[in-house]
Amino acid sequence: MPATAEAPREKTFLLARPEARALEWLARRVPARVLPDHLTLLGIVAAVGIAIAYVLSNGDSAWLWAASGLLVVHWLGDSLDGTLARVRRIERPKYGYYLDHLVDAIATAIIGIGLGLSPFLLLATGMVLVIVYLVLSINTYLETQTLGVFRLGYGRLGPTEARLGLIAINTAVALGVPLGFEVAGVGLTGMDVVVLGGVGIMAIALAVRALHTLRTLAEREPAGRVRPAA
Repeated sequence: MPATAEAPREKTFLLARPEARALEWLARRVPARVLPDHLTLLGIVAAVGIAIAYVLSNGDSAWLWAASGLLVVHWLGDSLDGTLARVRRIERPKYGYYLDHLVDAIATAIIGIGLGLSPFLLLATGMVLVIVYLVLSINTYLETQTLGVFRLGYGRLGPTEARLGLIAINTAVALGVPLGFEVAGVGLTGMDVVVLGGVGIMAIALAVRALHTLRTLAEREPAGRVRPAA
């Protein structure tokens, strides 16, 4: 089985192929003085900016345009760093694996908290989103360790699709689409409903994949039978 950090990547989500081509095209045009770590730093700075923009949207929904723009910047920093390293043949598998996933967890928490502090999403909803996303990430890392394959995304949805969905919601809210309503005395927005629906889909995808992984591992390591005492 390949080492965890060097496990082959398996991308099945909807935009995986065009995204990979776009990232390689961009990586070949990045100035030589820009290194993968610079892009990683750009991603985390963009995540902080996204959170700040969501908080500022309490005063003016126009900040949602800034949040959407920074989501694009976050995609660039988060996705291009590894491609740049591979194109230049300067990969550091263990270093990159550790740094990438540490930064990803931090950025997810920051963005989730920022969303929860905006007027468009309950803080509880934001925290549920962060928790489920991190559980999915942990499952991915466990699969990498036990199966030797790093499977990015669940089904046809991955981080890029999630960003596009968030940008679409930001755009609708910024344009004034009415998304607020009340359920059982609790004020909700369309963003709450979309996010909670997405969380439900993520939870189902996790359960299906976990069962499949356990079945695969059980086939590789059949349960032994206890021998009767002599």
